[in-house]
Amino acid sequence: MIVTAVLFIVLFGVGGGLYEGFFSAQVLANLLVDNAFLLVLAVGMTFVILSGGIDLSVGAVMALSTVIAARLLQAGVGPAVTIVAVLAVASVLGLLVGGMIQHFGVQPFIATLAAMFLARGLCYVIAPQSISIDDPFFTTVASLQIPVWADVTVSPGAVIAVLVVLAAFLVLRATRFGRTVYALGGAESSSLLMGLAVNRTKIAVYVISGFCSGLAGILFSFYTLSGYSLTAIGAELDAIAAVVIGGTLLTGGYGFVLGSALGVLVLGTIQTIITFQGTLSSWWTRIFIGALLLVFIVLQKLLTTRRT
Repeated sequence: MIVTAVLFIVLFGVGGGLYEGFFSAQVLANLLVDNAFLLVLAVGMTFVILSGGIDLSVGAVMALSTVIAARLLQAGVGPAVTIVAVLAVASVLGLLVGGMIQHFGVQPFIATLAAMFLARGLCYVIAPQSISIDDPFFTTVASLQIPVWADVTVSPGAVIAVLVVLAAFLVLRATRFGRTVYALGGAESSSLLMGLAVNRTKIAVYVISGFCSGLAGILFSFYTLSGYSLTAIGAELDAIAAVVIGGTLLTGGYGFVLGSALGVLVLGTIQTIITFQGTLSSWWTRIFIGALLLVFIVLQKLLTTRRT
């Protein structure tokens, strides 16, 4: 996590040195505004990876959430009921995935891959085309700017994302459930021998991931005022990359949710630098992220080998 923090500072400093207007508080705030949904996805993914699992369905569930929200609002359902319904559907999908993994012994990769195809397919069944959102509450939230300091403002989505990170930090560090998540990822058999609630915890982390995917979908709906079946293609890989770059071991049992937040900021900074540069294709973001992810995986391997 320290390496990630240093990398973020260096990248932001390089951007400030190369491009006029980059080194400002508003650009830093915009990293949170533009990546609020990814920050929430990364929080849910952190719980799953810490427990020793993986969740490939988060991007598809996020897209499904935007489509359900847009369709319900189009049908005249109130925003409060819509938000609750979206979060409930996403959480139930997470519950089903967790049940498959725990009670039927399905590998997390396969279970979440199946959920990804299911969620993405449901998107096209519900709405093959993009649906615009014109609900007054959603449009008000989308245009609202919350002052932070001087002329610096952030969106409500960014505030919600930060609160989610803080809540996850407290849960993982100050609760029995959080300690069980770490123990489960470290050694499931030892956790069973210690009498920990392994079964409930393994299912719960996927419910949390599903809930975070639904919330990310709501935040993205605020951001774009639309629901679209092709939303968040590849977002699950961005979330995994942010978690790994943030210092969480892919094998589970070790990591920090604050590190995942730093990982999201690193990815956002790379994308912002490429945007300021102006001549590079957006695909260069993927290239840099892939190279960075490889470096951090090798670094994790070296550190864990040294410890053993």
